[in-house]
Amino acid sequence: MLVIEKDKQTRTAVICPIVRKSTAVYSEDDIKHRLEEAEGLVLAMGQAAVLVCAVNVTQIVAGTYFGKGSIEKFKQQFDDANVELMVVDAQLSPVQQRNLEKILQIKVIDRTAVILEIFGRRAQTKEGKLQVELAHLTYQRGRLVRSWTHLERQRGGGGFLGGPGETQIELDRRFLDNRILKIKKELEKVRRTRTIQRSARVKVPYPTVALVGYTNAGKSTLFNYITKAHVFAKDMLFATLDPTLRKIDLGQKTEVILSDTVGFISNLPHELVMAFRATLEEVLEADVILHIIDASNPLCKEQRQDVLNVLHELGLEKIESAHNYIEVYNKSDLLAEDVKKYLSLTYKDAVMVSGVSGDGVDNLLLRLKKYFTKQHKREQTITVDIADGKKLAEIYSRLEVLERRDDETTIYLRVRG
Repeated sequence: MLVIEKDKQTRTAVICPIVRKSTAVYSEDDIKHRLEEAEGLVLAMGQAAVLVCAVNVTQIVAGTYFGKGSIEKFKQQFDDANVELMVVDAQLSPVQQRNLEKILQIKVIDRTAVILEIFGRRAQTKEGKLQVELAHLTYQRGRLVRSWTHLERQRGGGGFLGGPGETQIELDRRFLDNRILKIKKELEKVRRTRTIQRSARVKVPYPTVALVGYTNAGKSTLFNYITKAHVFAKDMLFATLDPTLRKIDLGQKTEVILSDTVGFISNLPHELVMAFRATLEEVLEADVILHIIDASNPLCKEQRQDVLNVLHELGLEKIESAHNYIEVYNKSDLLAEDVKKYLSLTYKDAVMVSGVSGDGVDNLLLRLKKYFTKQHKREQTITVDIADGKKLAEIYSRLEVLERRDDETTIYLRVRG
């Protein structure tokens, strides 16, 4: 686990490497927003960012990621600002992390570790905690390099674990492997439970609508407005971790389950995509996916693509062209009128809403109602024994009764649903 005290503010330097060798072209705005997001991650982790800067990297150095000149500059800046923790907004190899720590004499973590740390602090349910631990252990296993002397010692074969000549690093790896296997088995039970729950919902039947989107896109705020729930919603990265389900009534006997999910982010650690698959199955199994996009963010196009990339990785290759995929441009209350008009004309199939003021929410619910009326409702005739009051009450509660005809023994109902 990361050696960061939960309730203590650690003086942190946030370094964003801008790799100029790549074909990507970064504008000043791109770099500014990347710095803001990296700092936001550190703040969400509960730490104090005393230094935030972008660093040009012409070539990634295999052993340290940064060149000697940059590292010397870091050392001077960190000494001046009394920096205790360095956060690199990129993925470091175990060797790069270890070497930077040796040279700078402070703790060094990468973007993946920061996200894992945030998730570890936010998980509330048993399932969420298991998923975070699995991601942590998977991440740590790849970092069992010989960076400490105790990993080079050998252990004899006298105990229950370890044969003759087995090194400490092998024992550590075996311990992690056993724990990973145990957690995977527990998560498999969670998956089975979710499958049973979904089957029960299908029998009811309640179709499901999943909210997905980039972290801090306003999903939970919109979810709260629609459902009148009190889910934790804050202007902070990864405010939501554990999925929340609520039933809403769209009218005319159309009820659906609305699901609020964890926010996505660019360069989402692969360990998290895999570890949170049980949670994200709510998205895979949803009848409709609402992609919530922060229309007020200048990088909303890039964030939209980041979310689509994760959905593709989950197996939804062509979701953006699917009939059950709706894009929702949120935070319209923060937009100028000309920007709103531009977005409405550019993205004609999308819905413009504000989860704060409720603007456009009625249009969104009407869109959902039309979809489910068209997709899931069909007219049929049902016969009920005149003495079977329980079945009759159930039909009236779940279906829309268009016509009723009774005779001495039977009730004939023409229903839609």
